[in-house]
Amino acid sequence: MFRGAYTALVTPLHHDRLDEPAISRLAEQQIAAGIHGLVPCGTTGEASTLSTSEHLRVVELTVQAAAGRVPVLAGAASNNTRHAVELARACKQLGAAGTLQVTPYYNKPTQAGLVAHFTAIAEASELPVVVYNVPGRTGVDLLPETVATLARHPLIVGIKEATGDMARIARIRELLAGNDRFDLLSGDDFTLLPFLALGGHGVISVTSNVAPRWLAQLCDAAAANRWDEARSWHYRQLPLCRALFAQPNPIPVKSAMALLGRCHPDMRLPLLAIDPQSRDGQALADALQSLGLTP
Repeated sequence: MFRGAYTALVTPLHHDRLDEPAISRLAEQQIAAGIHGLVPCGTTGEASTLSTSEHLRVVELTVQAAAGRVPVLAGAASNNTRHAVELARACKQLGAAGTLQVTPYYNKPTQAGLVAHFTAIAEASELPVVVYNVPGRTGVDLLPETVATLARHPLIVGIKEATGDMARIARIRELLAGNDRFDLLSGDDFTLLPFLALGGHGVISVTSNVAPRWLAQLCDAAAANRWDEARSWHYRQLPLCRALFAQPNPIPVKSAMALLGRCHPDMRLPLLAIDPQSRDGQALADALQSLGLTP
């Protein structure tokens, strides 16, 4: 259902307000570049500092811009199951194709609690759910055996796996043998090529904000078993990955998008944009220029 290269969209802000024209423009630029799907209001979209009304407005604008041309997998997560249900139901009303649901941060539920959380969201919203495992941010790990349990639910249709652990994805793939409907999406651009080679179906990418065509071509080549071509695209995007993760995401990618003239650099505290005149700012600008990425 959700396969190929999906962009974890930045959320353009200006003077601490949503930059609505830029939100719509970025979605259009992504689709024109061949991206397979859009993911608003995830970590990269600064969802943790958006109000509920802002969150839903970003989803609405993204759905409107996509106009059915690509799926919109809306971030609708919370560590409060009731709130996640409310967000997911609202995203369904707005026309999202599904929701991305991260493991509940801070609470640190058990594996049984994780199953109950994701199941409650799927059943209450009646919308496909892609679960998201990023223990480095959330403090809780969704184990492969738990993924296999969740994959039996008809509305839980995939996972964004962001550990970067290839043994982990191999184990999940092994446990899901015979289940061809469950989508395996990388949440780590650095390890995308081996992830796909192990049977993954795509990526929810930070890097594709800046270079959507590169990531789309990489996933297309892998899906068609053109591994030499996929390898070429992978190594092309690695220097960009390094530049975009020199500080915690989404600080560098938001700053890169500003350098490319695609949005303002504004971020919400506690995140701070990179000063273009600083060493990190100059390194980011040099990296973009060396890769032929210019305004």
